[in-house]
Parts: sequence; structure tokens; C-alpha cells
Amino acid sequence: MPKRKLPSCDIKHFSAGRVSSSACKNKKGSITVEAALAVPVFFLAVVSLFYLMEVMAVQSAVRCGLQSAGKKAMEEAYIVTAVIPSKVEGDMISAVGQDRLERSVIVGGSSGLSCEKSYMSPATGIGEVKVSYRIRLPIPMFAVPPITYEESMRIKAWTGYERSGFGNEREEIVYVTETGIVYHKDYHCTHLELSIRMVQSSEVETLRNESGGIYHACEYCKGGNFGEVYITNTGNRYHNSLSCSGLKRTIYAVPVSEAAGKGACSRCGG
Repeated sequence: MPKRKLPSCDIKHFSAGRVSSSACKNKKGSITVEAALAVPVFFLAVVSLFYLMEVMAVQSAVRCGLQSAGKKAMEEAYIVTAVIPSKVEGDMISAVGQDRLERSVIVGGSSGLSCEKSYMSPATGIGEVKVSYRIRLPIPMFAVPPITYEESMRIKAWTGYERSGFGNEREEIVYVTETGIVYHKDYHCTHLELSIRMVQSSEVETLRNESGGIYHACEYCKGGNFGEVYITNTGNRYHNSLSCSGLKRTIYAVPVSEAAGKGACSRCGG
């Protein structure tokens, strides 16, 4: 059977229709790819916005907590004109809320707050409370390292009028204890941090501290005659309870000029 030839106009119409159909398919494919790329970017932007709002909320909460803890420390300054960093941390955590801090973006939660640079000058009565912490940003697909933040404020202790102003801001801060004869430049000096360990009471008589001294029963908790007791490497008492006041050390942060008469620690004061 002979092949039928299409008119030239029909051939042109058929070719144009095929080209038009291919162009539509390409456009549809292009739109699908763009949508697949736009949706993740949109969600990433939304997540980043939420984290930014959380960071701002955490900063505001920590600032308010620091202000509350600082005021409380200044109210108590009429008894002891000094700032105890660990107490400032505890008061600030109570003011903000431990559960809130544990659920926040702060690295370590409530334990990630450090107030070790807080101090007060007994001479001027001016206290400066500081807190430092790190914030993590778990943004998907991006390994963002933790960012360090620091808040500080200066408050006058409730000890009367101060004439000489705010003192020397550049003076070095050191750490002392109530009965210590040296000052420390490092808040985490091993002489300040008690190395508590548990031993059997039957072994106490044969143990010696770092200075070669023997251990005696604590006058507060009366030690223990059986079971386990607690000792430190630098102390000379054994304790029946971990909550004994003899196992706790109060550390004060003061300007180095206020540590007159005390020598530098052999470990961290060099």
C-alpha cells in the first residue's frame, strides 16, 4: 500500500506541538527541583529564628538572675564584706530556675554557669558580679562551635556611703579562705579544691596526709568508729558525713591589694 504523504502544513503543526510539549515538561521539572531546594532552606531559616529567640531569652533570664543574686550578696555584705562565687552561682540558679537552665541551650545547663570572677573590695564596698557561660547552637547541617557569653554588673554593698568611687578596675582578683595564710590566683587551685576520698575506718590509723600527719576524729561530726569515713589529702581529720562543715571551704574573691599580709600560693601564685 503506498505511503500517504502529509501536507506540509500538517507536518509543521505536528512538529510545533511536539516542541511545545517538551518545553512544558522541562518547565515542570525545573519547578520541582526549585521546590525541593526551597523547602529545606525555609525550614532551616525557621529553626534558626527559633534558636535566636531562645538565645535572647536565655541571655535575659541569666541577666535577671545575676542581678537578683548580686543584690542578695550586697544585702549580706554588712556581715562579711566579700563575695562568695559559689553562693552567687547558687542564688542565680534559684532565681532563674534549675529546670529552665537544664532545658536551655547553655552548655552544661545549670552547671555551665561560672561566677568565679565575681569579687568585692572590702575597702570600697563595691562589688562586681560576673557570670560566664557557653551557648550551643545545634543547627542542622552546620557544626557551629559553642559561643561564650559573659554578663557583669557592679553593685554597691549595703554598708554605707562610699566617697572614693569605684576603685581600680584593672586590679588583679585573687582568692583567699577564712583561715588561709596565702592567696591564690587560680580559683581551681588544688589547694582550694578539697580532694575528698572514702576509706575504711579501720585503715585511718595507718594513713597519713601530704605532710605526713595522722588523722584525728572531726570535732563536728565526731568521725566514725566503723564503716566508711571521709578524709582529704591536705587535712588532718576524718569525717563521718560528706555534709560535715569540716569538709567545706569558703572561698572569697578579693582584689590583690586586699590580700595584704598573705603570701602567694606555691602552686598557682607564681
